[in-house]
Amino acid sequence: MYRFLLSRQWVILTLVALVLIPTMIRLGIWQMHRYDERSARNQLVSDALSADPVPVERMTAAGHTVTSKERYRSVTATGRFDTDDELVVRRRTNSDDEVGYHVLTPFVLKDGKVLLVNRGWVPTGATQTAFPKVPVPPAGEVTVTGRLMPDETTAASGIKNLKGLPDRQIMLINSEQEARRLGKQVLGGYIALTTPEPKGDTPELLGRPGKENAPLNYAYAFQWWLFAAGVPIGWIVLVRRELRDRREAAEKETAAQAEPAAV
Repeated sequence: MYRFLLSRQWVILTLVALVLIPTMIRLGIWQMHRYDERSARNQLVSDALSADPVPVERMTAAGHTVTSKERYRSVTATGRFDTDDELVVRRRTNSDDEVGYHVLTPFVLKDGKVLLVNRGWVPTGATQTAFPKVPVPPAGEVTVTGRLMPDETTAASGIKNLKGLPDRQIMLINSEQEARRLGKQVLGGYIALTTPEPKGDTPELLGRPGKENAPLNYAYAFQWWLFAAGVPIGWIVLVRRELRDRREAAEKETAAQAEPAAV
């Protein structure tokens, strides 16, 4: 009765099942790795956001690359805003997914070095090429606080660093690029301003970074493992169904052959 397992159809079905089981187990393991990675990143974000603010020059310097452990750290700096060299960053959205600009203002420290400050989001102007209306920051010496962020690159963000843009408009926030433009020492990375808050509604400060959905990967891992366990169970169910159908067919054939003899 089990000879049907040697048929072409059942050999292919069995081979597919044997391939699916380790594949699904491996996918579950991969999802667990993703869960661990995301959980670790979420912990870094939580640690950074809960840490006390420190002077910015303790975390970064000219030419420094902000690391994942330094990202989102709250830092402070004292100096003055340089609105003459202010820029806007194109194609940025706010919390309502409205497209506008981020305002990038150089912040000159007491020693003459420059810290790039993302003051937040503003809506687009009358046209895509016109410089938007940007409220002025506090004048004179001021102390600012913000979350430290790494330089933006095309590889990390997927945003193309386009050339030939309108005056004072850029695509990516990059300290090396700004150092060349300003001809000054610029601290690596930039900060997303948190205080002082703007007097009006704009610029709209950037929201706190969200956490990655690590539990989703955890659920996916167990889902794949359940699928892997379901493959042999499904194979057995199909085999038993095939056996039942073949027995019923054999019984009917035997009964049909026995009827003429009985008459």
